Amino acid sequence: MLRSSTRRAALRVIDAHCGGEPARVVVGGMPSLPSGLSVAEQRTLLMAEHDDLRTLLITEPRGYPCQNVNYIVAPSPGSAAAYGFVIAEQGNPGIYPLMSGHNAVCVATVLLETGMVPMSTIPGERTRFTLEAPVGDVEFSALCVDGKAQSVRLVNQPSFVSERGDRLTVDVPTLGRVELTIAFGGMWYAIVEAASIELDLVASNGKEICRVGEMIKIAAREQLPVEHPAFDYPGPDILVFRDALHVDADEGRGEGGTGRTLRARNAVVMSNGALDWERPSTWTGMIDRSPCGTGTCAVMASLWSRGEMKIGDTFLHESIVGTTFIGRLEAETTVAAKEGGAEIPAVVPSIEGSAWITQHCDVVVDPTDPFPAGYTVGDIWSS
Repeated sequence: MLRSSTRRAALRVIDAHCGGEPARVVVGGMPSLPSGLSVAEQRTLLMAEHDDLRTLLITEPRGYPCQNVNYIVAPSPGSAAAYGFVIAEQGNPGIYPLMSGHNAVCVATVLLETGMVPMSTIPGERTRFTLEAPVGDVEFSALCVDGKAQSVRLVNQPSFVSERGDRLTVDVPTLGRVELTIAFGGMWYAIVEAASIELDLVASNGKEICRVGEMIKIAAREQLPVEHPAFDYPGPDILVFRDALHVDADEGRGEGGTGRTLRARNAVVMSNGALDWERPSTWTGMIDRSPCGTGTCAVMASLWSRGEMKIGDTFLHESIVGTTFIGRLEAETTVAAKEGGAEIPAVVPSIEGSAWITQHCDVVVDPTDPFPAGYTVGDIWSS
């Protein structure tokens, strides 16, 4: 608990956004965590003992429904990573993703532009470094000019379609049967082709996208639960609607890109409360304003599993507000299954995007403040 009985307690926070989606990066004032822990273990500790920090930073009166938070922590002992980071998002209970692309780009940008990670001073040379996320080490390269991280590219951990297979179906109350794929890209995604349910992915349709998306996701979680083979991480915990896939003949984009360029528009639906099937007012969520980095990775893994995307292809993934991530498939790999099962086919994806710092601040909790861990109200929160 941050609150102090004798003085005002504060967290040193740098806010940023990537592709329109905000992220708070906590660079100081964190409670002391035991030394010698991996980032995955620190994530578990923050979830169990310090969830009040998450609600303090992302609920009212200091936050709002689309806010995210990242805690800068020590990497594992002996790690080559410059820092570790733990991600926390909305939800009831709170969601602590193993990885998040837009959050990672914001974290990297903050570390570079504050000097916590030194920028290369050689013109045209990308700054390369490693950060440890709960899912493991993530390699970054950033193009930096005049003190600004203009673009950040990261190579994610393996992404794959769940062992349940592709083109699954769920029964959704009031909607009927819906076809989807469940894939891991850092979070567990239910992937739905928007045209299959006649859904138009435009910003003005946001309430309907949220309503339908949250219902499908919860139905999938109830009827088709999945678990990561290497981590205690159940799902699906997030959903992505994908528009029609377009294929261009030009060369791939981004650092080292080759092959075809594929493009699609998406809308990612996240929880901001607990859905109750008996209360239609809770059938809602919120839309990721960014193209969603781990969602891009999950979609690319799904396309690869269907033979629609090949290693070296570039994927331009557009968000609901028109921002774009550049994704690419770097290599094929496998992920070990639990309990001696067959290895799971997987891909190593990368994404590239940009973030902008929006403010530097101290988030304060006065000892007399009646809301030391924040609150929610049903007018803008689902529960």
